[in-house]
Amino acid sequence: MESLTIGKVARFAEVGIETIRFYEREGLIDEPRHRESGYREYPEETVLRLRFIRRAKELGFTLKEIKELLTLRVEQGITCKDIRNRAEAKINDIETKIRTLQKMKEALTELTLACKGQGPLSECPILKAMQDEEGAETTSKEVLR
Repeated sequence: MESLTIGKVARFAEVGIETIRFYEREGLIDEPRHRESGYREYPEETVLRLRFIRRAKELGFTLKEIKELLTLRVEQGITCKDIRNRAEAKINDIETKIRTLQKMKEALTELTLACKGQGPLSECPILKAMQDEEGAETTSKEVLR
């Protein structure tokens, strides 16, 4: 089994060196052995683990959720159904975020349509809505509905 430097691991996993160090601190990847020279020496499996983390992030999983998934991969008694349930929960979370973002977009669109783009800032309906407690509350309530 070949050991890799942090630079090679970063290149093969398509992540930055600082990302690798961050994941080490967060416990997502094991801290590597150090050579006598002080250089870190990573096993090849680190590249696979980093690719897994990167793909899971691309699918919307948080680092906490990814850590749980990594733990589940080695736990006894865990089935594909358990992983599927987590993926379905993530889908629901994403759908909720999409609805919230859509409502935010609609509220902001209404504000931009109300703004003529002329006149003093003190009369800007966008700034007024953000500044005015009633307007901000109404917009927030609309977004949260």
